[in-house]
Amino acid sequence: MPEVTKERKQEASSPDKASKRGLEFQHFFSTPGVHPFDQIEWETRDAVIVGEGGKVVFEQRGVEVPTFWSQLATNVVASKYFNYDRTTGKRETSVRQLIDRVSRTITEWGKKDGYFASDEDAETFYTELTSLLVNQQASFNSPVWFNVGVEDKPQCSACFINSVEDRMESILDLAKIEGMLFKYGSGAGVNLSPLRSSKEPLSTGGLASGPVSFMRGFDAFAGVIKSGGKTRRAAKMVILNIDHPDIVEFIEAKAREEKKAWALIDAGYDGSFDGEAYRSVFFQNANHSVRVPDSFMQAVEKDGEWQTRYVLSGEVADTYRARDLMKQIAEAAHVCGDPGMQFDTTINDWHTCPNSGRINASNPCSEFMFLDNSSCNLASLNLLRFRRPDGELDIEAYRRAVDIMITAQEIIVDNAGYPTPQIERNSHNFRPLGLGYTNLGAMLMARGLPYDSDEGRAYAAALTALMTGEAYRMSAVIASKIGPFRKFRVNRKPMLRVIQKHRDALKQIDA
Repeated sequence: MPEVTKERKQEASSPDKASKRGLEFQHFFSTPGVHPFDQIEWETRDAVIVGEGGKVVFEQRGVEVPTFWSQLATNVVASKYFNYDRTTGKRETSVRQLIDRVSRTITEWGKKDGYFASDEDAETFYTELTSLLVNQQASFNSPVWFNVGVEDKPQCSACFINSVEDRMESILDLAKIEGMLFKYGSGAGVNLSPLRSSKEPLSTGGLASGPVSFMRGFDAFAGVIKSGGKTRRAAKMVILNIDHPDIVEFIEAKAREEKKAWALIDAGYDGSFDGEAYRSVFFQNANHSVRVPDSFMQAVEKDGEWQTRYVLSGEVADTYRARDLMKQIAEAAHVCGDPGMQFDTTINDWHTCPNSGRINASNPCSEFMFLDNSSCNLASLNLLRFRRPDGELDIEAYRRAVDIMITAQEIIVDNAGYPTPQIERNSHNFRPLGLGYTNLGAMLMARGLPYDSDEGRAYAAALTALMTGEAYRMSAVIASKIGPFRKFRVNRKPMLRVIQKHRDALKQIDA
């Protein structure tokens, strides 16, 4: 049994902390004595993906899928998620194999780690999870499909947040860590603000390279690594604080490269997504975001000044008109979509574990905001699959699906592999889980609600609040049986404060 699980079980053994009995599960999506695979119809199809110019870029004949799965789903699952065993030369050919590999492995992990009250509860959990997955009601993030049931200690988290220190060894270590994360299908974000600016001296003489220079190297490295060994690109997020002396260079960096690509396209180079024009310029493998506190936004509002400060001394480097910086951000984003903005004050005000450190960065898509050197495994519920025939949300099914997926994600934490000791330690200490939903746009359309409307936002808020509340409830149930995450007690007060903030915010929504 993993050491972390032993420690949690010891902590949970106190009568005022947890019971000794594991989790119980009832059939809801599945039928007792019937395998979910036997309750649906199957057929074989060919998975064929045609690229630009009509060239076939992937082909697998005779793929077995449920009849209600689309051809797009067939192509994606066969090309991305079917496992290929290089030692035997065999490749998975059926969705049955794929889903059973993942569901059965997670269930066996849960049994080993004491999550289930009985073998019968474990088997019920397996059939419930399998039913959710095969009926497209829920799905895990890609690394779970890539690696679970394949690797001994599989990388299971899609989202990582790294850190860097102002040392060459740390900078090079970051490149290595990111490379290994990309290899196994994950994405990573980092805040490069600890790196001294290009205006600051080196101890050996001369000036530092600055974060933007190192970003070129990181970007090139990411560009040559195809995520998960598949045809998927690496996912990166690079963040710089608005008070860093190199902030203007950072803001303009990607827009400058975009304009170079336009010039190459005008000269006749291929301007497609993977074409030579964009392969020839920097910063095409990362999202860029500027980290701003409320004080900066207030300076913009009041047309005040904003000062950048040297990393080493903390002294003022330059003074800008705040609105000029904001305009530069907007203009660059208009050209190429970047940089985005992350609102540091708000993010840290909603931080559940501030007693263990502040939030400095996010994953590439920004849905995971947490401590440096942390990871998060993701899962999503397909909202349309929880729409009843009368058009309303099946609340009971929705809640039960949350319970199953949160339990599965929780089990994954102790059985996954992690790229660094710090990330492994924080993953066990805090156990971040990322459960969300997909198909919101289609759900709103089916209800006749405009996407950009108060009614649409209120409905989305209700869906999110229900998911969040149920996920927290199930986490509390798991904690009562298995024990809370290690750093809960030191963060108990701020965590309960944030949960209350969620509740208070919900009351402000005019439904």
